[in-house]
Order: sequence, then structure tokens, then C-alpha cells
Amino acid sequence: MNTLATAPGLEHLATLIVDVAAPIEVGETPGGKRRVIPIVGGTVKGRELTGTILPGGADFQSIRSPEFTDIHARYVIETEQGETVYVENTGIRTGSAQDIAALAQGIPVDPARIYFRSYPHFETAAPRLQWLNTHLFVGTGARHPDRVELNFFLIR
Repeated sequence: MNTLATAPGLEHLATLIVDVAAPIEVGETPGGKRRVIPIVGGTVKGRELTGTILPGGADFQSIRSPEFTDIHARYVIETEQGETVYVENTGIRTGSAQDIAALAQGIPVDPARIYFRSYPHFETAAPRLQWLNTHLFVGTGARHPDRVELNFFLIR
């Protein structure tokens, strides 16, 4: 009898286009250079999760070094059916000091040169989407001057 579990697979959940405003620079703190990027809207497109990103969320960043940024975004998705889903997406973005500096200045950088990974956590009261509360997910991302593009995957 084999008691070892097989490696989990990934299933695409949704692609998110998160529209953002100009960053609010908090400055150097003991936790790194703090920035807050307001989330002003966006879209969500997936087989079981489609809708819009409501304005009012934000991405709370800590730039720990010229190459490394901690990311922690909080926002709400409203589905096409009118359900709401709270999202906390935590991750890291790493790259060369030059590329990270360019992103911070709103200059486009080829996403292939940046390592941007996250683990989104969902909470919802919607009966149809209860499974979001009880599963784990991972994400990939790309930062553009006016938006963040994310792909979220269910870990099977």
C-alpha cells in the first residue's frame, strides 16, 4: 500500500486585471520602504468566478531591498451573480535592482524578468462559492504602470 500522496496539480481559477492608482509613498520604516497602491477597480474572468473588482482595496507593499518586495493586497470581487468575495493576496516580487526601480517609477518591465508569485485567500458567504473558503490557491502576476495582471490557480 502506497501511503505517499501524489503531487498536487493546478487548475486555472481566474485571470484578474486589477486597476491601480498612483502609489502613496509612506517612506522608510523598520519593515522596509512602505508604499500603498490604491485599487480602483478591475475585472475577473474565469470558468467559475467572473465579475468585477470593487474600488476601495489596496496593495500594501514593503520594499525590503532593491531586489525584493513583499506584497499584501486586500480587495473585494463582485461576481456577475451579485455575490461578494473578500480577497487577501500575499506574495513576493523579485528581480534586478534596475527592474524593480523601474516598476516603482511606473516604467514598463518585461514580466518574464520579474518573479511575482502569491497565495490568494478567499472568504465568501455565497452558497455557490463556499468551496473558495476551503481550498488553497496560488498565483502569478505581472505589474504594469496602470494595472496588475494576476492568474490564480486552485491547488488540486
